[in-house]
Amino acid sequence: MTGTSRSERGRAGEALAASILEAEGWSILARNFRGRRGEIDLVAQKDGVLAFVEVKNWGGFGASELERAIGPTKRRRIVETAKIFLAQYREYSNARIRFDVLLLSGEGAVHRIESAFTGEL
Repeated sequence: MTGTSRSERGRAGEALAASILEAEGWSILARNFRGRRGEIDLVAQKDGVLAFVEVKNWGGFGASELERAIGPTKRRRIVETAKIFLAQYREYSNARIRFDVLLLSGEGAVHRIESAFTGEL
């Protein structure tokens, strides 16, 4: 992807992630939802589950990759932003909440980590 900016790759990755989720029956409720402390790439809903999804373009996959892709500070920001989403959209207050991470490689591989981390909501 020579000549492609990081933000363009990020938008393309988020669009791909949204397409994958939609193909699996998820409804995308929000893209790039912003709060005071951060941003959530995708908010998706399916079968009573509300998933806050972080999308990362990533070269390699493995157990240690998650920590590098989304460390404690990023996790806290996502959880805080999820609280804002839930406060604004109270109709989802009874949903089961989870925080997922989708890692996308340049070669087209997708690695989803469902319930990648927990947060106190």
